[in-house]
Amino acid sequence: MPAVVKCPTCGTDVAWVPDNKFRPFCSERCKQIDLGAWASEKYVIGGKPGETSADQPEDEDD
Repeated sequence: MPAVVKCPTCGTDVAWVPDNKFRPFCSERCKQIDLGAWASEKYVIGGKPGETSADQPEDEDD
């Protein structure tokens, strides 16, 4: 039995199978809604403006 996840956009149950080309979304429509939200900056990844991973010191394992 395949795993079932909730569509991040509408909450519909979605089977996690290779045949579902939109996973984790239930449809092309939900996939495009999510993409539009990222494009309009509704979603953001935390951090300070202009900060890059090179600005942060690396942990040394010596």
